[in-house]
Amino acid sequence: MIGEKWTLLILRDAVNGVRRFDDFHRHIGLSEAVLSDRLRKLIAAGVLRTVPYQEPGSRSRNAYRLTRKGWDLWPVLMALSQWGEAYTLDAEGPVLDIRHTDCDAPVRVIVECSAEHSTLTAAEVTARLGPGARIRS
Repeated sequence: MIGEKWTLLILRDAVNGVRRFDDFHRHIGLSEAVLSDRLRKLIAAGVLRTVPYQEPGSRSRNAYRLTRKGWDLWPVLMALSQWGEAYTLDAEGPVLDIRHTDCDAPVRVIVECSAEHSTLTAAEVTARLGPGARIRS
């Protein structure tokens, strides 16, 4: 689900404050049917939740908000953005300029040891099967 193109764009917009169906539709430009399907899947997966709202004189509608599970995808989205800026940068520069609010420095995603060792490269990491691993047929 997360690997689908439209899903990543929906998540990107949700992280950046888009909440309403019409706004997702306008920002991303996909069909209403596909958008409805992806939003339903994200809600079913617990990544988004709906919050009812009503503008004066209009019927009640749902806004879409990230859940904790959804917000936990933020580093993944940041890493993909960082990769895109490094390897597919438009001649005009990045689409988003993400900076630390306090000091205005660019933000970057890193991988580090949980024992507070230094930043790690792929060559410095060992992957092992965990307790939940099982052979699938």
